[in-house]
Amino acid sequence: MSPSYDPTLKTLVEASPADWLPLLGLPRKRVTVEDTDLATVVSGAVDKVLRVHADPEYLLHFDFQAGHDSAMLPRRLRLYNGVLDYRHDRPVLSVAVLLRPEADSPRLTGSFERGFPGQDPFAVLRYRVIRVWQLSVEWLLAGGVGTLPLAPVSDVAESRVPDVIRRMKERLDREKRRQRVKDLWAVTYVLLGLRYSDAFAKLLIQEVLGMEESTTYQAIIRKGRLSEVRHILFLQGQKLFGPADDAATAALNAIDDVQRLEELSERILDVDSWQELLNPTRHPRRSRRR
Repeated sequence: MSPSYDPTLKTLVEASPADWLPLLGLPRKRVTVEDTDLATVVSGAVDKVLRVHADPEYLLHFDFQAGHDSAMLPRRLRLYNGVLDYRHDRPVLSVAVLLRPEADSPRLTGSFERGFPGQDPFAVLRYRVIRVWQLSVEWLLAGGVGTLPLAPVSDVAESRVPDVIRRMKERLDREKRRQRVKDLWAVTYVLLGLRYSDAFAKLLIQEVLGMEESTTYQAIIRKGRLSEVRHILFLQGQKLFGPADDAATAALNAIDDVQRLEELSERILDVDSWQELLNPTRHPRRSRRR
């Protein structure tokens, strides 16, 4: 998953983590969010990991995918699955969550094997694949609130999306934890942007929620704008400097000011590295300016 969407997916999973178990056909159990920082073993971090307090206890590893690099996903799942097993000494169920059809690949069969020709494979990983656009919208609307933001991008025609948003509002209006409701609407807005135009997403949120002037509506749009600008900045930087390392990714994901991200986007042509871009004590170079 693009690092720019990491905060959004973190919110999606952590809002109500136990709600993800029924999505996989697993019995509902107590669930806690697990620390996914594996920097001491491998570079980077797993998307999201949940500890399921069942008998036996196990880990649920989610890898969200929205881009076109899914062909490499089975190998990555095997790597993280093995590292998590080694670190926590628990069975690990890995799940690839594909957020849109563009992220699909024929290689995502649910099985990854490594071995020599004519011999039994010496390494086998069985994993789950969730293709969000194939999920039943009615099932999601009737399920837990933690997976509710997936409903508008599930198996539903665009003409029905306004009705889906209205039904989501009916569900969320009954929720007592108002911050969680705001977070889930913000996630919904960002996920809408993966499938529909920004204008369509804004119109839906504005018309159905009826809160253009409210702080909640503004917070939703702000969070979506943050994700959009951060995504563009990552793409710009990757083209100029190569992939962002862990420190640069964490620094960019920690910025929650749209204006600050826009300033970095304007400044990016004047520097030569992620470190120079994110270090405010260094003066920008002008060699790239034409």
